[in-house]
Amino acid sequence: MSKFKVNLKINNIPVSVDEGTTILEAARKLNFNIPTLCHHDDLCVAGNCRVCVVEQKGARLLTASCATPVSEGMEILTNSMKVRQARKHIVELLLTEHNADCTKCFKNGHCELQEISNEYRIGDHVFIDLLQEKDRVQDISSPAIVKDDSKCIRCQRCVRTCAHLQAVSALAVTHKGNKMRISTFLDKPMNDVICTNCGQCINRCPTAALTERSYIDQVFDVIYDPSKFVVVQTAPATRVAIGEEFGLEPGTRVTGKMVAALRRLGFDKVLDTDFTADLTIIEEGNELLRRLKEALVDGKDVALPMMTSCSPGWIKFQEHLYPEFLDNLSTCKSPQQMFGPLAKTYYAEKVNKNPADMIVVSIMPCTAKKFEAERPEMRGSGYKDVDFVLTTRELGMMIKQAGIDFNKLENEGYDSILGDSTGAGVIFGATGGVMEAALRSAYEIVTGREVPFSNLNIKPVRGMEGVKEAAIKIKDVKPEWKFLEGVELKVAIAHGLANAKALMDRVKEGKADFHFIEVMACPSGCIGGGGQPIPTTMEIRKKRAAGIYDEDEHMALRKSHENPEVIELYEKFLHEPLGHRSHDLLHTHYYPRKRH
Repeated sequence: MSKFKVNLKINNIPVSVDEGTTILEAARKLNFNIPTLCHHDDLCVAGNCRVCVVEQKGARLLTASCATPVSEGMEILTNSMKVRQARKHIVELLLTEHNADCTKCFKNGHCELQEISNEYRIGDHVFIDLLQEKDRVQDISSPAIVKDDSKCIRCQRCVRTCAHLQAVSALAVTHKGNKMRISTFLDKPMNDVICTNCGQCINRCPTAALTERSYIDQVFDVIYDPSKFVVVQTAPATRVAIGEEFGLEPGTRVTGKMVAALRRLGFDKVLDTDFTADLTIIEEGNELLRRLKEALVDGKDVALPMMTSCSPGWIKFQEHLYPEFLDNLSTCKSPQQMFGPLAKTYYAEKVNKNPADMIVVSIMPCTAKKFEAERPEMRGSGYKDVDFVLTTRELGMMIKQAGIDFNKLENEGYDSILGDSTGAGVIFGATGGVMEAALRSAYEIVTGREVPFSNLNIKPVRGMEGVKEAAIKIKDVKPEWKFLEGVELKVAIAHGLANAKALMDRVKEGKADFHFIEVMACPSGCIGGGGQPIPTTMEIRKKRAAGIYDEDEHMALRKSHENPEVIELYEKFLHEPLGHRSHDLLHTHYYPRKRH
């Protein structure tokens, strides 16, 4: 049913929009830019920063355009003298409590407050400086996130992100009036609350009040150290996002340029997390099949549905809020953490390097990967498996600091041994990708035939719906898999922790019947990770997802179990999926955490 149309004028130009459209949205249709700070397309309306005020003819007060729906006959001015003066004073007032050391700031050049200040050429100090020294103390307790209250403008984007988008509520508004601030439960350090380190608050913070914990200098230090052998792995979602840091369209596939840039930065070997994504499918797929056999044949009380364990933000969320389902998590480590121990055992032996002198660096779309690398469980190699984790944004900074002209680089390929991958590994970067990759292999292993979908593309598990469900009927199986004959394999996919919570509540209440569940902590999966280029709106995430699937379509191999390097790894080192060596290096367990 179509909506009623509302007719109005903006800056004396007529426009007709759907009923319920805000003034801000209507202005965008006419290409009038109204500045905002508290507003974000992914979040509910707040209307508390007032930077977006406009003048409505006949109204006594200025109107917040982000929170005001249009009405018939409305006449709006977005750039009147009254509006300009109000916006300028609002920005000036924000700056009185803002630590404006812009040239030293992590988000210099990418700060929304800085951008608006530049537009209005805020120079004179009309109001007194209210920033106090006590506010300049940073919270650096977390290995993933830095909280700096001196940069906070109290727009509350982070609060709405954490509460509504992620259902975590690690951040909240405390106190009132001029004492109001964004804090944690009992004002505890970030590392001591239920923060999942997902970084979605960072992606939506308009200033540098929340940023990733940067390890750029430490990585450069080990690159410069001739005694260290430094290898780097790149996650699937980075290759369709890093180009945005250099002005390219979101979703542009720049895998070869990224590899070339990493070599020029000085990494000794450039390898691919997609390799261990393929390996994850083999281990996780066999784990699922083993659980199904134990449940269907042996009659054992098995933890089903089995849930993926690739997303560290989701794992920590589960540890805090659903500890009774920890046994349902796959024991597989994430692809990042599978790569680390293999690099410092199998790979070190292959290239004749002492693992004590090897440094493993990850390029990830995810801030939670920084936390994951620090987990005490992640020492399967006898060393810290992954030494440093950098976000996609941090890699962009490194490339710029090194003076590398990214867009003019020729494409180069990954190094061998842990660098070969399939399209199944690539699609890990988008929501539903792990499930699709698993189904491509598991179905073929069990039946001897490819999945019954066009060109291997399993469309029911793709898309941006918050929770997706699908079922595949298994028939005409191989003799050794007879117990699966006629089974309807039921799967579910959730992305964003609010959606994950809704799904988990159904499972907890016995209202959902699945065999396998994939959860990614970030909206749209890793392509929307907390370490990806900003902004990361739904439109941008869709373009990145299209790039991921396009990369998959162009791969020579598209099923994980066909990766020749993975096959060789089992033949020469691991011997068998879920075997003794796999258990030691590639699997782990997680533990309950407090809710507060």
